[in-house]
Amino acid sequence: MENKYNRLDYSVIVPLLNEEESLPELYQKLSEEISRLSEKYELIFIDDGSTDNSYNVLESIRDKDDKVRIFQFQKNYGKSAALDLGFSEAEGDIVITIDADLQDDPGEIPKLVSKLNDGYDIVSGWKKNRKDPLNKTIPSKIFNFVTSILTGIKIHDFNCGLKCFRKYVVKNIRVYGELHRYIPALAAFEGFKVDEVEVIHHPRKFGKSKYGASRFFYGFFDLITVMFVAKYTHRPLHLFGIVGLLSFTSGFGINLYLTVKWFQGFGIGNRPLLFLGILLIILGIQFVSIGLLGEMIVNFSKIEKKSYRIRDRN
Repeated sequence: MENKYNRLDYSVIVPLLNEEESLPELYQKLSEEISRLSEKYELIFIDDGSTDNSYNVLESIRDKDDKVRIFQFQKNYGKSAALDLGFSEAEGDIVITIDADLQDDPGEIPKLVSKLNDGYDIVSGWKKNRKDPLNKTIPSKIFNFVTSILTGIKIHDFNCGLKCFRKYVVKNIRVYGELHRYIPALAAFEGFKVDEVEVIHHPRKFGKSKYGASRFFYGFFDLITVMFVAKYTHRPLHLFGIVGLLSFTSGFGINLYLTVKWFQGFGIGNRPLLFLGILLIILGIQFVSIGLLGEMIVNFSKIEKKSYRIRDRN
């Protein structure tokens, strides 16, 4: 049973990759800002397979501050894996995520917390005045616009690293692959209340961005994944069954028409329409079968295997 006197008010999760120069300043700003809100907090740094001196820097910080927890992945698994680990480890009633590159301002955290206390479950930052080159800002605007339209969630910035959650939200959503971009959508699909606030965004101070243009290409497939996960994860037969039923019905209708024609004396053996009808019937049966197999997997798969390995934790 959890001791209420040992509960933490805040958990701050910082995923990072090769940010050794940013970490001391980020730690200083985070600890100053969070300590103004409460003395009951933890800072969780997750090193996503850095090849620079990031982990050694984190160890030196941890040695001076017992509120700091650090994790190191065996290799680079991606931001989603880092956040998934952070969510599972977080103990604070309010969970905050922030990138380690100093572009997100820790001074904006109280603004997000205040909005969260207005009755929301997740508050996302909105980098309205984004300090990035056009080759990042323009695709990002397109990405956010399309995502908002398709998901029906009216926010401007789905992928802002600065977010604020209630604890029960992060314990009830799972991010993997590249789905960290769609955390507000995943949360909203689970029935949580989502909003956003404008936040300050700074130019990158050290290093360079770890994300290339390919992320927007893959983002399209991730969006399809989110839509599928939200609507059909627990009922795959609803998707495959509808497609299968339409295909089977169309094929059956075509072949019924050709059968009537055959009884009327028309030759149908060489008609392409016959082969189309047969193909649609077969495809319909296959889609329904896939849906049934999906239902079996959903009902019998009880073990979730983590997609990452932790090399060290302190």
